[in-house]
Amino acid sequence: MQQAMRLKLKMVLPALIALIYMLAAAMPAFAADGKASGDTLGSTVYVVELKQTVEPGMQKVLERAYREAEDAKVSRMLLVLNTLGGRLDSAVEIGELIRGSKVPTTVYVQGKAVSAGTYLALNADQIIMQPGSTIGAAAVVDGSGDLITNPKTISFWTEEMKAAALLNDRDPNIAAAMVNPNLELKLDGLGRTKAKGDILTLSADDAVKVGYAEAMASSVDDAIAKMNLQQPNIVHFEPNIMERIGQFLTLPVVMTILLIIGIAGVTIELMMPGFGAPGIIGVIGFALYFFGHYVAGFAGLEDVILFIVGLLLLISELFVPSFGILGILGSLSLIAGVLMAAPNPKSAGLSLIVALIAAGVIVYIVAKRFAHRGIWNRFILRDRLTTEEGYVSTASKTSYLGMHGKTLTPLRPAGTIRIGDDRVDVVTSGEFIAAGLDVTVIKVEGARVVVAQKEEQQ
Repeated sequence: MQQAMRLKLKMVLPALIALIYMLAAAMPAFAADGKASGDTLGSTVYVVELKQTVEPGMQKVLERAYREAEDAKVSRMLLVLNTLGGRLDSAVEIGELIRGSKVPTTVYVQGKAVSAGTYLALNADQIIMQPGSTIGAAAVVDGSGDLITNPKTISFWTEEMKAAALLNDRDPNIAAAMVNPNLELKLDGLGRTKAKGDILTLSADDAVKVGYAEAMASSVDDAIAKMNLQQPNIVHFEPNIMERIGQFLTLPVVMTILLIIGIAGVTIELMMPGFGAPGIIGVIGFALYFFGHYVAGFAGLEDVILFIVGLLLLISELFVPSFGILGILGSLSLIAGVLMAAPNPKSAGLSLIVALIAAGVIVYIVAKRFAHRGIWNRFILRDRLTTEEGYVSTASKTSYLGMHGKTLTPLRPAGTIRIGDDRVDVVTSGEFIAAGLDVTVIKVEGARVVVAQKEEQQ
C-alpha cells in the first residue's frame, strides 16, 4: 500500500511542479492583460482643483495628491487649473513633480493659466481648455506686478518655458514669446504676428489651432470624456483637515486678525504685567499665525525661531538698559519673521501695518482704562511728601507768628534773631534792621519767617 502511494507521488509531483512553473511564467501576461483592461474599463481619474496662486501651499497639496495617486495606481491625473500665476520657484518644483510622476497628467484650464500657471500646463501630457479661457502672459514680474527686465532672469525663464513646451512637441518659440517681450513671432496658424513689446496670450481656440491644447471642453466631465477612457472611476481629491486649517488661517483677513490679537495681547502683557490672559491670548494668536503658514507650506522653522528671538529681545529691553538697541533689534526680528513666513511679503507687510494700527488703538484704550496697573508706575514716584501723608520735612514754625524777638545779627535782609531760647533764621520784607533791636514775626511761610522792627524803635 505504502509502495503504491510512493509510486503515485513520484508520478504526480513532476506534473505539479510543471504546472506551478507554467503559472509563474504566465503571471506577467495575466498582470499586463489585467492592467490593460483596467485602463479601458476600470480607469481611475484623480481630479485635483488648483484654483489658487502658485505657491508652496499648492506644491504641498500636489505632492500628497501625486503620492496617493501613484500608490493607488490610478490611470490619469486631471488638474483643474485656474490661476493668475505666482512664485517661479514653486512653479519649477511643481513642474518637476508633474513630469516626473508615473501617473500621466492632463491639465484642464478652467478660466486662466497665466504666468507660472502656463508653465504648469506645459509640463502636463495633455492640455484641455474651457471655451473662453486663456493661456500665456508668462513674463516675469515682481511682487508689485512690475515687469522684470533682468536679462538673466528672462533668459532662464524663457529656456524653462521652451523646455516644458518641447516635452510634448509644442512649438518652443510660442512659449518664448509668452515670456520675452523683445521677441517678434509670426503665428502662421493664426494669421497674425506677435509684435515686439507684447506678451503672447492665447485663447482656447487659438491654443488648439497652434497645438498648445489638444481639445476644448465645457466642463470637467466633458474634459474627462475627451480623454477617451471607458467607464472611468472619478475620484475628487480633497485637502485633508490640516490643509484646510492652513488655507483658512492664511486668508488675508484671518491673518490680519491673528496679527492684531498677537501684537495687542503681548504688548498689553508687557506694559501691564499681572493680567496673564492678554499674554496667553497674544501668544495663541501668533502661534496660530505661524502654525497656519507652516501647515500651508509657507513658513519654516527658521521663521518661527526669528520671531521668538525678536520677542525675547523686546522683553529684555524692559529690564536691560541698552539705549533702545535691543528694542530695535527685537522689532526688526519680529517684522522679519512675520514677513518671511507669509507667501507674499507685500500683502503681509500691508496686513502688518493694519494690525499695528488696530493693535495700537486697542492698547491705548486698555492702558487708559487700567492706567494704575501700567509698568510705568514702577519708574514714577507717586507718593506726596505732605503733612497729611505723615511726612514732615522741617519743624513747623507757625508758632512763631506774632511773637517778639531780638536781632542777634544785622538783617540785610536775612539774619538771625532770638525768640526766647531759640535762634531763628529770619528775613525782613526788604528793609535793613541793625543788630540788638526788637522785632516782631509778621509772617510764616513754611520754613520762611518774616519779621519787622517794632514800631516804637523805628
